[in-house]
Amino acid sequence: MPNAQLNAVYSSRTMKRRYEVWFLRCGLVDGSGAWWFRYLLTNLGRHGCSTENDKMPVQVWATWFPREAHPQTFIQGYPADQLDLTGRFRLPFHCGVADNAIDEDSCRGNLCVEGHTVSWNLRNRSNFGATLSDKGWIGFSKSPHSDAVFSGEILFDGQRFSGDPVGFGVQGHNCGYRHRTFWRWMHAYFRHPGGGVSTVEALIYDMPFGLLFRKAVLWHKGTATILKNPSEKEIVRETGHLRWRFTASRGDLSIDACIEAFAPGIHQLPYVKTDCSGTFPVSNASLARATVRVGNETLETPFGAVLEMGGN
Repeated sequence: MPNAQLNAVYSSRTMKRRYEVWFLRCGLVDGSGAWWFRYLLTNLGRHGCSTENDKMPVQVWATWFPREAHPQTFIQGYPADQLDLTGRFRLPFHCGVADNAIDEDSCRGNLCVEGHTVSWNLRNRSNFGATLSDKGWIGFSKSPHSDAVFSGEILFDGQRFSGDPVGFGVQGHNCGYRHRTFWRWMHAYFRHPGGGVSTVEALIYDMPFGLLFRKAVLWHKGTATILKNPSEKEIVRETGHLRWRFTASRGDLSIDACIEAFAPGIHQLPYVKTDCSGTFPVSNASLARATVRVGNETLETPFGAVLEMGGN
C-alpha cells in the first residue's frame, strides 16, 4: 500500500494537548448527498475536556449532507480506555472504539445519537496520496487517499446507500498540538467521461510572525504537481455563502480554481480547543461545486468538492 505511512499514528496515550483525526468525505455516486465521517482523538493524556460527547478523548462523527437540505451531525464520545490504537508510527494502522474503526483501506461505524441511527461499512481504494503540510510536533495535514473510491454501504434511519462504488472523495489525516487560528481547505474530485480522475486540493493557514502556509496539489492525467504559494483572489465566508477563488502555478502549468457553496448546504459547528478553554467556529460544505482551469482545460463538478473554513 503506497500511501500507508500517511495514516500512521502520531499521538501517544500520554499526550495531554493534541488532537489527531482521520476523516473521509464520501460524495454519493448519484449526487443525492455526501457523508463526512471523523475518528477523533483529543487530549488522550488528560482524558479529553469533559464527559460531554463532543469533549471526550475519543469521538466518532457522522455528518449527512443531503442535496438542498440542512446537514445533520451525530457525535458519540468514548473514554480513552476503550480505544484500540496502533502504536506510534507502526503499520498496519488501526484506530477502533466500540463498533467503530478505521484502517488503511476500510472504515466502519455504528452510532445511535438523539434517536437517530447511522452505520457504515466501507472500503476505499486510490492511486494517489499527498502530504500537504508536515511540521512535525506542531502538526500535519495529509491525504493518504486523495482520489478515493468508496464501496460498501451506509445506513441512516432505515435509508440505505450502497454500491461498488457507492461514492468518491478523499480520506485525510490531520494532527496538531492545537488547531490553527484560521484555515481554508478544499478538495475537489473530477470524474472524466473516459473513466479518468483528477483532483485538486489546497490548504492555507496561519503561522507565527504573521506568515501563511500555502500549498496546492494537482493530480491530473496520472501526474502529481505541487503548486506552492497559491494566490487568493476572493474569499467569502457568510452564513449562507462560502466562496474561495485562488490561482497557483509551477513552471508552465497554472490553475485558476473557484469553489463555492450556498445554504442550506453549509454546516457550522464549534470545534473544541485542545487546551479546553472554549470553542471556535468551523464551516464545512461537503457538496460544494468547483471549477478549475488547468491551462486551456476546464474541470467542473456541481457537487464533488468540499470547502472548509475554520477559525476566526
